[in-house]
Amino acid sequence: MNFTEEAASVAEAEFDDMPLLRLEQIAKRFSAKRDLVDNALARLIGRGDPPAVHAVDDVSLEIRKGEVLGLVGESGCGKSTLGRVVAGIHPKSEGTMEWKGISTDRLNASQRQRQTLAIQMIFQDPMASLNPRKRVRDIIGEAPLAHGLIKPSELEPYVEEMMLRVGLDPTYLLRYPHQFSGGQRQRIGIARALAVKPEFLVCDESVAALDVSVQAQVINLFMRLREELGLTYLFISHDLGVVEHISDRVAIMYLGRIVEVAPTVRMFAKPNHPYTQALLAEIPRISLAPREFTPMKGELPSPMNPPSGCHFHPRCPYAMERCKQERPPMKTIARNHISACHLNA
Repeated sequence: MNFTEEAASVAEAEFDDMPLLRLEQIAKRFSAKRDLVDNALARLIGRGDPPAVHAVDDVSLEIRKGEVLGLVGESGCGKSTLGRVVAGIHPKSEGTMEWKGISTDRLNASQRQRQTLAIQMIFQDPMASLNPRKRVRDIIGEAPLAHGLIKPSELEPYVEEMMLRVGLDPTYLLRYPHQFSGGQRQRIGIARALAVKPEFLVCDESVAALDVSVQAQVINLFMRLREELGLTYLFISHDLGVVEHISDRVAIMYLGRIVEVAPTVRMFAKPNHPYTQALLAEIPRISLAPREFTPMKGELPSPMNPPSGCHFHPRCPYAMERCKQERPPMKTIARNHISACHLNA
């Protein structure tokens, strides 16, 4: 075993417990809504149901306690939709989601409330995700107060504690979101999520809208909170450099499907799927050696009419006739490394 494989195995050995979150064949579809005129016209000409957008298509994943799983893919591949399904913002269309080994469909009202609070989401645009009419005190303190985690008399001290935890001056608790910088607003969003004492954070492009220097500060904050609070992350990003820095494992998503999952060290050293290889080949590298840049051909197909077989076959340089007809199953390539490609047969 070489150094890369050994490092990946050591990293994975820390997360061999039962998954904190398990997704099994999760699907999410969005159907276009018709107005009265469209419905009448559809009945008249015998048109069927409106086409559905296959945003998430048969996704299975496991995330263990204390782990950071990076979810990577092009814009429009379904990353954010999957994150919202995990966070409970979008209901799943199909499949099973298990939290601590129990299907979320079988949770009673009390268990569902605890599970809902345990999984929180941090959004990409901190200004759009914060109510501009509310002060920071109310933005951060509203949920813990509503769920009975704190008493009204404890509101301001609790909000001050949350603000200090994310690196904000607690004397600013009566200010409005527009009075803060982008990085500070993102910290407010993080404090709001932490206020309900979550175990799992879904970070949806949480540093994409920030300046590079501020990105580094927020990433370091995420890592510090992970150590202090024992948090688990689903870190959604299209920035492979950030994902390489923060993640323990990486899942690659293409047009609603997971095509490869591996420990971060191994994924960046030995990518298996042609799509993963194409993504990693486009990362800018500082090197004296000459390097030929070959962009990935074609555009991401429409999720309303995805290609048959392997979704990537229209853009794949190794596509065979089988790829056009048959969906490749996930196969084990190495320890904790799986990939969906017919070239592995």
